[in-house]
Order: sequence, then structure tokens, then C-alpha cells
Amino acid sequence: METNGIWENIGYVEENQLSYCGQDCQRIPPALWNMYGAKVNYLDLSYNSIETLKGLDNFTRLEELILDNNKLGDNVSFPYLPYLQTLSLNNNQIENLESLVGKLSEAYPSLSYLSLLSNKACPNQLSDLDKDESDYQRYRYFVIYKLKHLRFLDSRRVSERERSEALARGEFMRVRRPPRDVTAYTPGDVIARPLPLDLASLGKHKGAYGKCLYKYTGKHSEGNRFILNSDL
Repeated sequence: METNGIWENIGYVEENQLSYCGQDCQRIPPALWNMYGAKVNYLDLSYNSIETLKGLDNFTRLEELILDNNKLGDNVSFPYLPYLQTLSLNNNQIENLESLVGKLSEAYPSLSYLSLLSNKACPNQLSDLDKDESDYQRYRYFVIYKLKHLRFLDSRRVSERERSEALARGEFMRVRRPPRDVTAYTPGDVIARPLPLDLASLGKHKGAYGKCLYKYTGKHSEGNRFILNSDL
């Protein structure tokens, strides 16, 4: 097993947190879960090329997981993590919202903070120019209905009014997309602009906050989080 490169990119700061960002890895390196799986409750794997979460179940104490800017798609499996409260999946390749929230509701019973911005499953104007605020609100009702314990969704706190609306009609708010083989035309043959590949230009990424024992300090490790400390 090659581990020299991994150890070079991890530094000790304080406690219980591990960041391994910007390494272009396609999976979680086994050395990480073997050495730190039983120790950390915060894991940041953003700005990689991760396609599978194999080995994540070894992080048995995990409470916060950051997976922004990876290549996770609809086929990804989420291992059961009973203590996980925060999950950030911004800017991945997830399209099937109904499938995703079904997996999350089974795998993460304690989930209360979730962000899906810049995935096709999230009809936000930032990542999908064909959608508007009403599409996004229907999406929120559906996700809140499915994930009963959510307190934050994307960059916004779940309000009591939203929760009431979600309980009343969230089941009927599924966001549907046309099949891949259906070609859509716009009037005047206007070419739709594609989904942005990266949101880094909107602000620097912050991979970790608070007390931290293991932290990667590479050039891709900085940036925005979707929850403010004042909101917790």
C-alpha cells in the first residue's frame, strides 16, 4: 500500500477532525480509515474525484462529512452512519433526487444539515438556468418531507412554515427531469448554457472549522461553507 504521499498531506492541528482535499483521488484511501476511522468525527474530502464511498463505514464516530466538488453520481451507496448530522454534497453529479433522499433517510437517521447545491437534483438557479424559485421551493418541500429531522437545507434554515407545508404536500412535490435520450429544443434554437463545472470562482472553500487534529494544507483546502457558526 502506498501511503507516503498521504502522510505528507496531513498535518496535526488539534483534535477529532481530518481533512484530505485536492488530491484527485477516486476513492477514500484505505490508509485514512485504517489510521483515523475510529478517531475522527469530522471528515473533509472535498476537491477530489471521488466516485465511491467504499470504506466510509469505518469512520464509526462521524458526525460531519464534506464531499463537495467530487464525482459522486446516482449509483453511489451511502453506508450506515448513525451519528452523522451534517452532509455537504455540493457540486457532484447527482441527478435523481428521489433516489438520493431515500438512501439518505435510511443511512443517516440523525441528519439535520444537508447541502446539494450545484447538482442537477437540486433545481437552483445557480446551477440550472431553466429553473426558478418556485421549482426550488418544491424541491425543498419534498426533501424536508422525506428527511424529517432537517434543520438546514442548502444555505437556508428550515422554517416552521416550510415544515408544515412539507408535511401537508411535500409527498407530491417530486422534481422530475426528462430522460437522457429526450432532446429538448428552445424557441429560436437558443442553446442552453451548461451546468458550471466548479463553484470555486464564487468564493474560497473552507474544508474544516473548529478544533482539528488532522488537516491537509494544500492549495485547494480553503472555501465557503453553507452553515454559519452563528446558525448552530
